[in-house]
Amino acid sequence: MALAVADFAHPIMQAIYVVLLIGSLITEMTAFVSCLTQRPDAFAAISTLPKGMWLALLGGSMLVSLLLASFNPVSIFGAIALCAALVYLVDIRPALRDAVNGTGSW
Repeated sequence: MALAVADFAHPIMQAIYVVLLIGSLITEMTAFVSCLTQRPDAFAAISTLPKGMWLALLGGSMLVSLLLASFNPVSIFGAIALCAALVYLVDIRPALRDAVNGTGSW
């Protein structure tokens, strides 16, 4: 009986992993493209890491998600990669928009 439950749960878990991986990659790609389109001097204006460092962090997070976390996107590596993208999107992106055109949030 326990074997039948494990056979039933495995495809569901795989589907959840695929959805998490796709969501993580979309978030990381959005952060990377947003960082790519920002002016380099705006990063200095908000006293954060330079644009090249953010591009390296976000590109590395996409690489980690594609290579390491694709086996298990709930792993610690996948969580760290997603966290870097979320920090950029939630903290740095609004500050950059405020510094460049004064509109502030999203």
